[in-house]
Amino acid sequence: MSGRFAPRPSPAPSGGPATPALTRLWTPPAPIDLSLVLTPLRRGPADPTYRATADGAHWRASRTPEGPGTLRITGGPGAVEAQAWGPGAAWLLEGLPALLGAADDPDAFVPRHRIVALARHRRPGLRLTRTGLVLETLIPTILEQKVTTDEAYRAWRRLVRTYGEAAPGPTPGLRVMPDARTWALVPSWEWHRAGVDDKRAATILRAVRAARRLEEAAAMEPGPAMARLELIPGIGPWTATETVQRSHGAPDAVTVGDLHLPGIVGYALAGDRDADDAAMLDLLAPYAGQRHRAARLIMLSGRVPPRRAPKMRRVDIGRL
Repeated sequence: MSGRFAPRPSPAPSGGPATPALTRLWTPPAPIDLSLVLTPLRRGPADPTYRATADGAHWRASRTPEGPGTLRITGGPGAVEAQAWGPGAAWLLEGLPALLGAADDPDAFVPRHRIVALARHRRPGLRLTRTGLVLETLIPTILEQKVTTDEAYRAWRRLVRTYGEAAPGPTPGLRVMPDARTWALVPSWEWHRAGVDDKRAATILRAVRAARRLEEAAAMEPGPAMARLELIPGIGPWTATETVQRSHGAPDAVTVGDLHLPGIVGYALAGDRDADDAAMLDLLAPYAGQRHRAARLIMLSGRVPPRRAPKMRRVDIGRL
């Protein structure tokens, strides 16, 4: 089923009444691993917009161009079933193949290192997701600027739980992130309580004021899309790249300016845990056009340098 979606009762939570849902069955052109494909969209284990349940389902709450929607995806490597609720249900189901990597071409990738070849062999279901949505990735990525991952995840949870709205459908607790106007109205003390400094808060406020123009970037090629994002003061190459990796499924959008990635790539490919961005880009040069995929496979290989004490001091500004 490609462009038409069938209504069907959805599973009811805790014995409650069934909620009408749209459904779609989709057969991937090659086996996929739902967890590998979708995990980059999850901002920590308690992300209020994402849930993976014991039955193997992946739930996402999104703010689509048609309005809020909830998507539930289940299935094995060769067949996928999705259910969707809310005003954005049809939009989410239409974008299901792209979300699960249908536009991605893993056959364009040629491993140049044994460790990368092994990682690819062991993870044949890896595909690069494409959400077609910019702000839902851009805002949590801005929250991750210059802080620890835990701090960023905590801020995202607090802000979405406080200012988001209940997601359509049968999953209690799932939230849709705020719309642009609501983000713009978050008072300064709430950013502070969430642990977000003035610089990151101001960047988010500038981004949501340009929300329409930024969402238009979803229809652009990754390079021009990144250039448009970087027109917003406070959004640099790191933030733009991390965004288009998810919104566009960009196989060559390798992250520069990251605290850990150069050392991971350097250690895996050359035994150099102190590699910088320039050294990382040199090592990834044989993968031109597919550098992001190469970096993901390196991360999945398990060959990472021994941990050192964190270089970034954690500061809880919400308690200052």
